[in-house]
Amino acid sequence: MSGTKPTELRRGWTTGACATGAAKAAFQALATGTFPDPVEIALPRGGTTSFALAGHTLEKGRAYAAIIKDAGDDPDVTHGALVRVDVRRLQPGSGVVFKAGEGVGTATRPGLPIPPGEPAINPVPRQMISQAIADVAMSTGEPGDVEVTVSIEDGEALAEKTLNGRLGIIGGLSILGTTGIVRPFSCAAWIASIHRGIDVARATGLSHVVAATGSTSEDAVRARYDLDDAAYLDMGDFAGGLLKYLRAHPVPKLTLSGGFAKFTKLAQGALDLHSARSQVDFAFLAELLEKAHAPADLIRRSLEANTAKEVLDEATVQGIDISLPLAQETKAAVRGILRDAPVDIQVLIVDRSGNVTGEAGWDE
Repeated sequence: MSGTKPTELRRGWTTGACATGAAKAAFQALATGTFPDPVEIALPRGGTTSFALAGHTLEKGRAYAAIIKDAGDDPDVTHGALVRVDVRRLQPGSGVVFKAGEGVGTATRPGLPIPPGEPAINPVPRQMISQAIADVAMSTGEPGDVEVTVSIEDGEALAEKTLNGRLGIIGGLSILGTTGIVRPFSCAAWIASIHRGIDVARATGLSHVVAATGSTSEDAVRARYDLDDAAYLDMGDFAGGLLKYLRAHPVPKLTLSGGFAKFTKLAQGALDLHSARSQVDFAFLAELLEKAHAPADLIRRSLEANTAKEVLDEATVQGIDISLPLAQETKAAVRGILRDAPVDIQVLIVDRSGNVTGEAGWDE
């Protein structure tokens, strides 16, 4: 070891924080004729931060300012995106009216934090922007009645890399953030998107949702069922985030679809299926082989295996079906996590070619 300390990951700022900074700068220019650069904003949980402006223009009755989003060391799809906010004066009493500009989506389904037809600017960013406008209005005497249009350069193309389409957010990205801060490699955004997916499914009356660990597993379910696109929840490795939310917000039927190794960990009780955060217990696989009446030498070798795939391949060569008992054990573990929630569970074990190799079916 070199003895050097690992570099601390650099935090960044949400699209909501960037939009707030741009909105405040534009409104302050309307009120005073001058853009603050950098512009300082208050964060929802205390403290402040400042942003340099990447562009600005002041015209009669309107102004715009833009900020380049810095997501820090988080692998964020919007890192480096230009967030632009146009602010236009309205008639007294109008309040703050939000509009979706180019690259910002519009909600089209119920179950999201904002109602259908509204710009996809979430409640906390709306509050942040409204408060920033109010603060400037109080200090300058400028009426705080304005139209705020938020745009993200290339936002519609960037949105294709997100779950927005499934959630019914059409035409671009969402303006997100509850703290203003992006913490590097946080799982919170992914889990939040799973929760919103469940909310949308419930609000639109869907009785059957699908949670898959990856695209191959999801495609196997699509080949079997003709379901609304909103029924598909991109679970990935976050089984716990999905199942705990379903426990409190149940949907009648849940199909879980995933690969052998990941569902081995889920059957063991792991709630995070990422390879860095949970490992396969080979003694558990040996017990499954015993239940499948595998020969003693195969059971013994499974305890010395390097990967779950190695165990599966050895069992397949010898004609031993280990995927069926794994599906049954996975279903039992999921039932334990869901407790008394009224959710009927189906588990599909899917190989890398997309074939279903093991299944635990519905209760009814």
